[in-house]
Amino acid sequence: MIGLHLMNHPRTARRGNTLSAGAMAVAIAATFWLVADEGMISRTGWLVLVTGGLVGAALGLWAAREVRMTAMPQLVSLFNAVGGGAAALIAVNDLLQADDAALLGARVSLPGGLDIVIGAVTFSGSLIAAGKLQGVVSGAPVVFPGARPLNILLPVSFVAGTVWLVLAPDSRAALYGLVAVALLFGVTMVLPIGGADMPVVIALLNAFTGSAVAMAGFVLDETALIIAGMLVSAAGGILTKLMADAMNRSLANIVIGGFGTGDSASAATGSGAPVQVRSVSADDVAIQPAYASKVIFVPGYGLAAAQAQHELGDLAKLLTDHGVDVSYAVHPVAGRMPGHMNVLLAEANVPYTQLKEMDDVNPEFPQADVALVIGANDVTDPIARKPGNAISGMPILDVDKARSIVVIKRSMGHGYAGIDNELYTHPKTGMLFSDAKKGLGELKAAVGEFVG
Repeated sequence: MIGLHLMNHPRTARRGNTLSAGAMAVAIAATFWLVADEGMISRTGWLVLVTGGLVGAALGLWAAREVRMTAMPQLVSLFNAVGGGAAALIAVNDLLQADDAALLGARVSLPGGLDIVIGAVTFSGSLIAAGKLQGVVSGAPVVFPGARPLNILLPVSFVAGTVWLVLAPDSRAALYGLVAVALLFGVTMVLPIGGADMPVVIALLNAFTGSAVAMAGFVLDETALIIAGMLVSAAGGILTKLMADAMNRSLANIVIGGFGTGDSASAATGSGAPVQVRSVSADDVAIQPAYASKVIFVPGYGLAAAQAQHELGDLAKLLTDHGVDVSYAVHPVAGRMPGHMNVLLAEANVPYTQLKEMDDVNPEFPQADVALVIGANDVTDPIARKPGNAISGMPILDVDKARSIVVIKRSMGHGYAGIDNELYTHPKTGMLFSDAKKGLGELKAAVGEFVG
């Protein structure tokens, strides 16, 4: 809990992460000691326990070293899947291993049933979410005939299956049926949700994981597990609400079916009319930030995809050393998960004091001489202020209110919502068509000629 608290602030986040990891290591070591001291496990059990620990540690080490920042949301989804699946297996094992399951009573079978439902839904749903983010599953909403009625029928089946399990804890049909229905619902729940809503889905499934762990604590009669699970569930629930508010969408609307259509490279407009843009080069726009008083950077997923955070940090430092007021406008759903941009920029040692949330930075755009957008799409689209489109009402960064706008982007491709961005055709906007890393490198070199 102390580690989680320290992660509330960028200045102490690394220390909080290290403390939390150390606490988990102590918990694992204590578990091994307890099992050994009380002789609670057979020789075969020890082999399974040690093998699992080594395999898990190896996978964790590999992930920490090899998984790119752009794939971090997928990794978080996999972590959610592992947590939910493990919690569900605890309940399944407890019900299967009971000497007389019929005597367990509702105190164990009820939270056990809830644990199985929540954990299994989290497991399969998180795998689908990771697949959508990775591109293995289509980022567009996947809807099949009868999907909506099925998603109503399955939760009804949860209730019936849980009641059956409470009344007959020794029924293998009730147990396995509940597992199967919950796994199926995890798939059918996430498939119709589009890529634009994935940040919210990740937060929601994280809350599910915590709830499943808390239910497992009731099954095992472990108070610490209940408290830890509810802390995770509460944090995930709060984050889910904040993310949904940032997109101006209700959670029910997101779960029923999202608007996101995944990444798109299409440059066509919704009306079919040709796109009118002002294309610029790094040399064309370098003089603007070089002689500006205030510059606001707007990072997006394109920055993460190009791994260009260090180039952006270098450009910002160059401008800061020249006396320019530099800040970063970070939208709550920038990237593919909450905090994605913050972590990315922290990796490049960007001063945390320069990072500003949407509500704090929006009033500053009218005073900004230049707003430099790097790979951000839907979160900067002025069309959100108009009714009747996919992102109507979604709070956005007021980039169009800056005196001059430069957008670094590879193409006129759509964002998750699958619609054209009106910012790109704005009279004040210059489009620097380039990979973010290359474009920022060229811009830094060009700016350097003016300020050097």
